[in-house]
Amino acid sequence: MPSEQQSRKIISGISSKTAGDEGGRTSSDLPGLHQSFVRGFLHTPIGAVPVVEADLSRRDLLGSLKVRFGIGWRNYSLDPGLYALGRPDEASPVVVSANDKASFDRLREALSGRSAWILVLDTQGVNVWCAAAKGDFGTEELVLRLQSSGLGKVVKHRRLILPQLAASGVAAQEVRSRTGFTVSYGPVEACDLPAYLDAGMKATEAMRRKTFPLRERIALIPMEWISSLKLLIPLCLFFLLAAGIDAESGWKTALAFDSGLFMVYALLGAFFSGTTVTPALFPWLPGRTFAAKGLCPAWIIVLFLLNARLTSPLSLPRVLESFSVLFLVPAVSSFLAMRFTGSALITSLSGVRREMRLALPLQIAGGLAGLALWIAAKTLRILW
Repeated sequence: MPSEQQSRKIISGISSKTAGDEGGRTSSDLPGLHQSFVRGFLHTPIGAVPVVEADLSRRDLLGSLKVRFGIGWRNYSLDPGLYALGRPDEASPVVVSANDKASFDRLREALSGRSAWILVLDTQGVNVWCAAAKGDFGTEELVLRLQSSGLGKVVKHRRLILPQLAASGVAAQEVRSRTGFTVSYGPVEACDLPAYLDAGMKATEAMRRKTFPLRERIALIPMEWISSLKLLIPLCLFFLLAAGIDAESGWKTALAFDSGLFMVYALLGAFFSGTTVTPALFPWLPGRTFAAKGLCPAWIIVLFLLNARLTSPLSLPRVLESFSVLFLVPAVSSFLAMRFTGSALITSLSGVRREMRLALPLQIAGGLAGLALWIAAKTLRILW
């Protein structure tokens, strides 16, 4: 814990933080008062603790929306340390969270109308579940943050409420032996915290379960769109440009629109199959993994593509080109669907690794086989 001399340094440093250090971290043990969501400060034995409210501002909502679309998510974090929600006192509960701004906002919004202390750990801006798996939301960080925050001087009790999803990273017995604070694991969902607190910090069986409803699955889609387009757009441009290559004229627009657009439609189908249809229909698709579930809608798209493409008169290049989607579309769809496995709590860290280890080689092989068939078709078309 900081000494009195260190506390005086912390308090004297507050004025320099508020004077205009607009985005930077400080070396102080107290979070910066300059952060946009801070609504003032609370005088405590360790200095001025930032006060936050449960109501989210327009700036908070806009920031959350931008992160949903993958904009600025790497820097969507807040200063670690101790915060006051409402007007807590020495008997108020202490809830521990990550310095991922989205997680912090959900937590304070869930505690609307209540006062509590929020101890924010430095997880490099990563959410609780992923940070616990990586070890950033772990025993060492919790112990260090308890010591540096001076929480022991602010509250009389010695009980912390941690998210249940942090259990894989925190050794409760070690935290108690090193700090004197007892760890209680709260419910999975932040919205259940009020009921948990009202019940004397006792969780029901339903509070211990993590579901993956349609609303949460759809919420993940926009970010996957943005990141997947970085792969899709170059592939579409490649097929459009390569398809127009002609032996006589060098490049022919008619070929680009015929062969190239066919492959673009195939890639677009794989894109929506993997990023949209699979998560939306996840419970009803066959298979146990995201990679396997991404195959079913992909095969439906393949049937539509082949039905539209395999029309007379047929030639060997056209047949080879058409059947390239048999491999390419399922491979791309399965790969894009598999990316959700790291965003959903229905799989463990070991399950994610196992799925990727098994599925990725098959996806690469399928993609290469499809590409090889298309190149063979294009070569024959040029030679003929």
